[in-house]
Amino acid sequence: MKTQQERENGTLKTYSLGLILCVALTLGAFYLVSEKLFSPTILIGVILFLALIQAAVQLVLFLHLGFEGKPHWNLTVFLFMLLVLVIFVFGSIWIMYSLNYRMM
Repeated sequence: MKTQQERENGTLKTYSLGLILCVALTLGAFYLVSEKLFSPTILIGVILFLALIQAAVQLVLFLHLGFEGKPHWNLTVFLFMLLVLVIFVFGSIWIMYSLNYRMM
């Protein structure tokens, strides 16, 4: 049975698995780009897919999102941070396009 500390902080096995998966995904993306196995359009899609998988691995295995108990505070704070980030990015793009339109 895992102790409270192991559930909160993870184990060496979890971190090792995360490291191996992240290195494998990074090397896989590097290999695909360096060998030019696909057309550029398909390659961008494959790289984005590998990046999303790597982000999910890091969120689950390193940041422990999804492993906590009932309150789910880590996940809630993370989702709020994503919402704020999306608002900042799209708001900035919207303002820049508006300023560009008004300057022309």
